Amino acid sequence: MSVEKMTMPQLGESVTEGTISTWLVSVGDQVNKYDPIAEVMTDKVNAEIPSSYTGKITELAAEEGETVEVGSLICYIETEQAASEDAEAAPEKETNTVEKDTAEHAENTESSMKKRYSPAVLRLSQEHSIDLNQIEGTGRGGRITRKDVEKHIGSSASAQEEPAPSQEKKSDTAAGKETPAAQKESIQSAAGDIEIPVKGVRKVIAENMVRSTQEIPHAWMQVEVDVTDLVKYRNSVKESFKQQEGFSLTPFAFFVKAVAQGLKEFPELNSMWAGDKIIQKKDIHLSIAVAKDKELFVPVIKHADEKTIKAIARDITTLASKARQGKLSPEDMQGGTFTVNNTGSFGSVSSMGVINSPQAAILQVESIVKRPVIINDMFAARDMVNLSLSLDHRILDGLVCGRFLSSVKEILEGMNDSTITLY
Repeated sequence: MSVEKMTMPQLGESVTEGTISTWLVSVGDQVNKYDPIAEVMTDKVNAEIPSSYTGKITELAAEEGETVEVGSLICYIETEQAASEDAEAAPEKETNTVEKDTAEHAENTESSMKKRYSPAVLRLSQEHSIDLNQIEGTGRGGRITRKDVEKHIGSSASAQEEPAPSQEKKSDTAAGKETPAAQKESIQSAAGDIEIPVKGVRKVIAENMVRSTQEIPHAWMQVEVDVTDLVKYRNSVKESFKQQEGFSLTPFAFFVKAVAQGLKEFPELNSMWAGDKIIQKKDIHLSIAVAKDKELFVPVIKHADEKTIKAIARDITTLASKARQGKLSPEDMQGGTFTVNNTGSFGSVSSMGVINSPQAAILQVESIVKRPVIINDMFAARDMVNLSLSLDHRILDGLVCGRFLSSVKEILEGMNDSTITLY
């Protein structure tokens, strides 16, 4: 017998950790190689982790809901190995000794669990200078979980508060002013309220959005684009295109194509922040946001600048379908260099997107709305759309972003039945 370790795999190019949402196995279960053993959530994708071995699950080293860094231990699997001739000829006494040692190891496994700390637990303890030996774990076998550390931090913070507040603080309280902590504690559920636990995909999204807004100095700009000719052309060919190709030709495909062309002209926006340097990416891989119920996924259209509008439309349809069916693979989610978000599908006309770190920017394509516009001193009904750009001010400045938006605007306004090539 041999006990093998299973670690958290990397489920995306920039993914550094994953949250165990559900264990699909229990201790003692027999699994085959490639059988799914757990469902894992990251900020990029939801996926099942396959077993790397055939054998029996002997220990689950991570709790459901626990966030584990890539490469860290998640479970142990006992695998069978063919006995060698030497092993068969070994004295019975030696065999009994090994069996005894194995039994003793099994008995001590549970007690040793408390000494195994996940990366999240270690990181929190280091950040707050906490001695983990002083914490009583509530996990399996007395293992210390992240919740145990967070509870200890909260208890320590409460204990350090001054027992006798200053006169100024007393007067604030008397005047009805609450401290932030008091305001947080005062939020209680009333009859008829619904409490929704923050977990799963919602928790991952929340953590990444907070990290993005805290770390990235966001700036924002917007341009208005006249896409009347584009809309007219698309309406004239959409039915025949659907019959011929089997998928829809959406306006979003034209916007993705225009953005890809704009990034070729202004590659500064196709960059990533890497701490002490900025990496300007050669390939243009466009991330697109796809919603499924309460979940959000960001699959990637690879080499968008090299694709026709037809190919982009096919990719959009395929990726959206896979997302809604829960069939996106890690490969579908990897490599994005710039994000284009179709907020117009919800009727939005102006919004500010949160940047998909470590990318440099995100573009919101708003709803196409027919509005009166002055042309040659006369009013005309035109199809107008706003393009809203959020940018990382560490990487980009307003000048280059303004020129990028102007380029995309010019490309879109120049799209008509004589200039558009679908194939």
